[in-house]
Amino acid sequence: MLEYLRNAADKPVAKILIGILAFSFVGWGVAEWIFGSVAGDTTLVRVGNAEITMQQFNLEKARELSNMTREQQRAFYSDPVSVQALNDKILSNLTTQTMAENRAKDLGFFVTDSKIANEIREFPEFQSNGEFSTYLFDSVLANSGYTEADFADVLRGQVLRSYVLGAMSLPVKVPNFALTAAYNARYSQRQIDYTTVKFSDFKVGEPTEEQLKEFYAQHPHVIPEQRTVSYVLITADMDKPDSYDEGYEQAIRVEDDIIAGESMSVAANKNKAKYISLGTFGEGNRPVDTLLTDQMMNRIFSMDEGLESEIIETKKGFVIVRVDKVIPSHNAEFSSVKKNITSDWKREEQRKQAYLRANEILIDLNQNGKQEDKKTVTVSRTSGAPTDVLVATFNSELNTNSIVPGSDAFYVLHIEKEIAPKTDTKKMADLRKELENISMEEITDDYNAFLIREYPVKINKKIFNRFFNK
Repeated sequence: MLEYLRNAADKPVAKILIGILAFSFVGWGVAEWIFGSVAGDTTLVRVGNAEITMQQFNLEKARELSNMTREQQRAFYSDPVSVQALNDKILSNLTTQTMAENRAKDLGFFVTDSKIANEIREFPEFQSNGEFSTYLFDSVLANSGYTEADFADVLRGQVLRSYVLGAMSLPVKVPNFALTAAYNARYSQRQIDYTTVKFSDFKVGEPTEEQLKEFYAQHPHVIPEQRTVSYVLITADMDKPDSYDEGYEQAIRVEDDIIAGESMSVAANKNKAKYISLGTFGEGNRPVDTLLTDQMMNRIFSMDEGLESEIIETKKGFVIVRVDKVIPSHNAEFSSVKKNITSDWKREEQRKQAYLRANEILIDLNQNGKQEDKKTVTVSRTSGAPTDVLVATFNSELNTNSIVPGSDAFYVLHIEKEIAPKTDTKKMADLRKELENISMEEITDDYNAFLIREYPVKINKKIFNRFFNK
């Protein structure tokens, strides 16, 4: 297994490990700085008898941030949703890793210090002229804040996890009978008869006022929540420290004026910033504005009416957003939608008449074996007839009759016979590989479920909530 690590020095696992070593963790701090004198317990989560500490979390988060550009980091810090997503991802990964290491220890797996030492000597990043360099090794560890023991533990954990999870990478052999059954199910064809009864073939008159009101009562038109929004933009070149600092100070002045009671437009004008009124809009019809990203929309639609946001960093500069008014979702007035629902009423009436006609054809087919205006075709699972007909064809038994609803028609369907597929060697090989991958995924999911049962996860709520400011 350790030989595997030597051969994998240029693979993702090794690159991630070196990424950890190469990143300086200055700026993240330590538990004492965050918690002061109450940092005795640094456990965030317990996995079985093992612990995931704040220090482990910070190291992993630092690795993730080291892969971001400066601009990405700024965008990340200004978006609480992204921060939460990354935190969840890190905790999930650490929890999975800890479960695997717990299992390795319970199975009696062990990695000696001498083997770890041999592995360290083989890392290309620690070699000079083909030989292990103590200077390179000490330099990388010194820059990263790692001790030799810390680094050895990281390697040991990697090896232990590979002992437990290595078997998951082995292909699962699929029996020939299962492959044949799957091949026949996927590539077989069927001969069918079907009749199309289009809604548009039926004519209906104009509805009365009472008919429209009754129809609207059953099919109300809901207007989604809308918000009236405005914002102040303090432009700045976010990649230039001087411009960034100047813009931030200007944004603070705007914020102070708003807190003091000035309107956003007055505060913006007073501090030579831009005031933009976006008007009223919903989540599905946002105005054309480059600042209205998905993240910004999520923020806007989570704010309360009459409140301003904190200072938000964007690519264009600093922004303060205000939700001036919230209009909850509500049913539209009948008079405002009367014209639109007239066409809906007509379509519904056409649909009813089309169904009655399709039912007449089905009754005649069931009782007399006759199917009016039928079309006889041979279909596969993906072609030969409308999609709704294809789905119903391969979800029904042979020699069955039915009415299949579609978006603009009803189909009266009769399934005549099955046509076995011809053997295609390439398709067989591709399907075998697909089934092997599916089997591997199922085994992995089952094993993960076993690990979760065997090593239950418990959150240290007191420390967890304080660490994440909850």
